[in-house]
Amino acid sequence: MAEIRQDFRGQTIITTFETTPALAFDLIEALQAAFAECISKQPGFLGAALHVNDARTRVCNYSQWASREDYQAMLRTPEMRERNRAINALCRGFEPVMYEVEGVY
Repeated sequence: MAEIRQDFRGQTIITTFETTPALAFDLIEALQAAFAECISKQPGFLGAALHVNDARTRVCNYSQWASREDYQAMLRTPEMRERNRAINALCRGFEPVMYEVEGVY
């Protein structure tokens, strides 16, 4: 399970997806399936959460990994490459960004 802690030494990824209200639920379902069937089973996966804004135009994913290398290895798997192509078709684009925890309040 993802836990936000200042002493966390793994890799935090926040990915923002821009979508439309008409495609938001399809995007969320595709992301939920990816996490349940593939991502959560990868080495180094610690936890994740999905968020959607009220307008259903943005979906955000927060995930934690044991290391940057574990996250990058997951992205390179044939299954995730295929899933990411399908996910990309449900949004205007998405951008995963690696972060470090600087403070918890």
